[in-house]
Amino acid sequence: MIPKFFLIVQTLLEVFDPDFLLHNSVYISVVFGLTCPLVGVYLVLRRLVFMGVALPQISSCGIAFAFALQGWGLLPHAHETAGEHTLAFLGSTVFTLAAIVLFSFLARRGHGSVEARLGTAYALAGAWSVLLLVKNPIGEHGLLDLLKGEIIAISNFELVLTAAAFSLVAAALFVFRKEFLLVSFDPDMAISLKKNVLLWDAGLFLLIGLTISISVLGAGPLVTFGFLLFPPLTARLFARTMRQFALLASALGGVTALTGFCLAYRWDLPVGATDVALLGAIYALGALARRVAARWAHA
Repeated sequence: MIPKFFLIVQTLLEVFDPDFLLHNSVYISVVFGLTCPLVGVYLVLRRLVFMGVALPQISSCGIAFAFALQGWGLLPHAHETAGEHTLAFLGSTVFTLAAIVLFSFLARRGHGSVEARLGTAYALAGAWSVLLLVKNPIGEHGLLDLLKGEIIAISNFELVLTAAAFSLVAAALFVFRKEFLLVSFDPDMAISLKKNVLLWDAGLFLLIGLTISISVLGAGPLVTFGFLLFPPLTARLFARTMRQFALLASALGGVTALTGFCLAYRWDLPVGATDVALLGAIYALGALARRVAARWAHA
C-alpha cells in the first residue's frame, strides 16, 4: 500500500513539475474536465443525451469539411499552425451551430423521433468525416491526429485561449443559471413570466455549441462526449439540488481528467481513451452503489 502511495505522489510531482514537457496538456485536460460537465448538465436535464453523442461527431465532420475545401482549392492554404486551427475552429463551429438550429427546428415541428434524427446525424457525420479525410489531398495523417485529439501538443497560446473561452462559458452559465434552468425545466412557466424562451434557448445552445467546438478541436469527439455526459450522469445519481448537481459533475470531471492523465502518463496509454474509460468505470460503480444503497434502504 505504501509503495503505491509513493508512486502516486511521485507521478503527481512529475506531472506538476514546471519543467514537465506536457504540463500544458495537464492543465487543458483539467479545464475540459471542469467545464464540459457544466454544459452537459443541461443536455441531461433536457433529456438530450443523444445530442451529446451526435454533436461532437458533427463538429468533427465540420473540421474535415473545412480542410477538404482547402484541399480542393476553394479556400486559401494556411501554412501556419494558427491558420490551420482557425480554419478547423470555423468549420467545427459552423457545423455544430447549424446542427443545433436544425435539430431545434425539427423538434419544434414535432415530426419524427428525436433519437432517430440524432442517430442518423451521428452515423452520417462519422461516414462523411472519413470520406472527406481519405480524399483530402493535403494529407490524411495530420487531420486524423487533429480529430483524435491526443491532448499532447498544446501551446501556451492555445491553453490561454481555451481557458479564457471556457471561463466565459462558465461565467455565463452561472450568471444566467435561473433563466437557463427555467426554460429547460418549464418553458410554459417561462412564457407566463414573460421570458423570451426562444432567446434564452438560443443563448444556451450557443454556449453548448461553442464548448463542443473548442473541445473537439482540442481533445477530439470521444473525449468531448465522455466529459459532456458521464460526469453529469454520475452526479445525478447522488445530487439532491441543482447546485449539487452542477458542482459535483464539474468536480468529477476535473478530478477524472487529472487522474486519467496521470494513469496514461505512468502506463504509456492514450490520454483520451484513458479518460473516457475511467469516466465509464466511475459511472458504473456509482450506479451500482446507488442500487445497493436503495436495496438496503428498503430491506
